[in-house]
Amino acid sequence: MEYRVGIDLGGTKTEILLLNSNQEVLLRERIPTDKSSYESILHTIQNLYKKALSHIPSGKEFTLGMGIPGIIDPETDVVINANTTILIGKPLKKDLEALLEHPIFIENDANCFALAEAMAGAGKEFSFVFGVIMGTGCGGGFVMDKKIHRGRHGIAGEWGHFSIDPSGEQCWCGNRGCIETLISGSGVENQYYKLTKEKISMKEIVERAKKSLSPAKEVFEKFLDDYGRAVGGIISTFDPDVIVLGGGLSNIEELYTIGYEKVKKYTFYHNVKTPIKKNQLGDSAGVFGAAWLGI
Repeated sequence: MEYRVGIDLGGTKTEILLLNSNQEVLLRERIPTDKSSYESILHTIQNLYKKALSHIPSGKEFTLGMGIPGIIDPETDVVINANTTILIGKPLKKDLEALLEHPIFIENDANCFALAEAMAGAGKEFSFVFGVIMGTGCGGGFVMDKKIHRGRHGIAGEWGHFSIDPSGEQCWCGNRGCIETLISGSGVENQYYKLTKEKISMKEIVERAKKSLSPAKEVFEKFLDDYGRAVGGIISTFDPDVIVLGGGLSNIEELYTIGYEKVKKYTFYHNVKTPIKKNQLGDSAGVFGAAWLGI
């Protein structure tokens, strides 16, 4: 294909990207996501798509891919497990293909992140990449030889909803003690609030912990231990060549030092050498990954 169009549909912003055959950016635009209705989301995507079309010469073929905060159920073809809840139960792929009159690849946003980092980011030198998003929630995706591994149900890499503490906090997915309740930004903030009845951000918790202020210090130490257990479990189970961290929490330096020592503690191997790298593409990863869908 001479051109590739990628769309990143996020909870707060929607971004479009147009690449030529040399992977040069011809168009990139980001606008707020209008979540007032399902129809408003469709029209937002349609308007951005029309802008991309205006930059593609008539008659030239192109791919169209989109990342969403959820997945398309392979059995029903509707959106499930979406943080943008207005999408849940909607035949998004079918509706967009009818509206745009063009085939579209739709993937979970974490898969798009993992693909982008495997193609052109921190994982580009490796064959088997596990891309992790640690932010408000926790997501992930597996990429093998530059191809997304989706799994039988399309949920491969959704490590955030693996329960590691059955007596833990209730997760929005219905289970208790999911990884997301323990090491996401919202999860750690909830733990701090439960102890203190004080609502502060993850950033503030980290800053207080670095000053050895209690109970932030203890909450942060538990966060690093839970992180080590969760990531160590991934290595023990799948043994990826590299793990790439994305999302706001990927900027926490201790994940690559103290956190890495915790990972080695909980991995079923005596001499773990799996590199854990910070992403290189930042918040660009999602839209680039969407553009590279279908390669």
